Amino acid sequence: MKMDQARSEIDKIDQGLVGLLNRRIKLAIEIGKEKKLSNDEVYDPSRENGIISGLKAKNSGPLPNEDLETIYREIFSISRKMQKPVKVAYLGPQGTFSHSAAARHFGKGAQYLGFDSIKDVFWAVEKGEADIGVVPVENSVGGSVAYTYDMFVSSPLNIIEELAEEVRHNLVSKCRLNDIEKVYSHPQALTQCREWLSKNLPHAELIEVSSTARSAEAAQLYVKSAGIASVYAAAHYGLNIVAANIQDKANNITRFLVIGKGKPGKCAKSKTSIVFTTKNESGALFMALEPLKNFGINMTKIESRPTAVKNWEYVFFVDFSGFVEDAKVSQALLEMKKNTGFLRILGSYPENSLEES
Repeated sequence: MKMDQARSEIDKIDQGLVGLLNRRIKLAIEIGKEKKLSNDEVYDPSRENGIISGLKAKNSGPLPNEDLETIYREIFSISRKMQKPVKVAYLGPQGTFSHSAAARHFGKGAQYLGFDSIKDVFWAVEKGEADIGVVPVENSVGGSVAYTYDMFVSSPLNIIEELAEEVRHNLVSKCRLNDIEKVYSHPQALTQCREWLSKNLPHAELIEVSSTARSAEAAQLYVKSAGIASVYAAAHYGLNIVAANIQDKANNITRFLVIGKGKPGKCAKSKTSIVFTTKNESGALFMALEPLKNFGINMTKIESRPTAVKNWEYVFFVDFSGFVEDAKVSQALLEMKKNTGFLRILGSYPENSLEES
């Protein structure tokens, strides 16, 4: 096929796509009216993830599934904006990895609100200043984000989705590598780049700040200073990338949780998160978890945190595969409640294949 003929064919396809997209938006607007009447949440993660999974299964290429998802995330974003713009709180300021993960997932149609702490993100959603929040919960190199887990002990919010973001750290500054005396960054970023910093900046003072974006801001303000941040943050603050991809491990992924007041419906692959305390007796943790084994439920993560009420008492956070209303899951949870001090379901939500992200 010659170029002119191919372009003519593309023009026809584009005209057809415009008509179909407008038809889709009109239907989305009608759905939005019904959601308003029934007081349903505009954002429905189970529905959106189900659509994308179905499209990927039918995709025969050459369009890669990753790009197909990017296109549809923006279509969903525009559709939501036509119903009611979704306000997304994230650990800010602009340019953090939390901001990047939120923007990539929720698209340009959402409104983004940056906050200085994880606690402020939770509070913004609880008070209705934001519809949903995005907070980091663990990194494949640096481990768990303790403060996010601590917030779930007292917060009434639910986990409605999980996201994964590949993390590429960069040393950003206005000066050359040999002139850097101080490196600012988030504790997780400093941990994830420990070996590189030890080898290349062994005498630099390492200073913790609230986010990677704040580290870029500090690098802009202070002489002989650098930050560890994203390419986006470097551009935003007018900094040079002195060294790229300085994370110690190439496969560096951060898992984020989307928090809100809603409860997603069941999807093809669901994950459930719970928090519980154990009774003060021998073998208490084993007895609390035993029902998961007995009902053939795969536990994917366990995390413990001090209760902050009494020394040496802990709360346990557990993730496992399955939806809360599945027969085996509901029966296992009933059995677990018999052997725990208290047990709360934090959420059943679409499972993200983190290894493929």
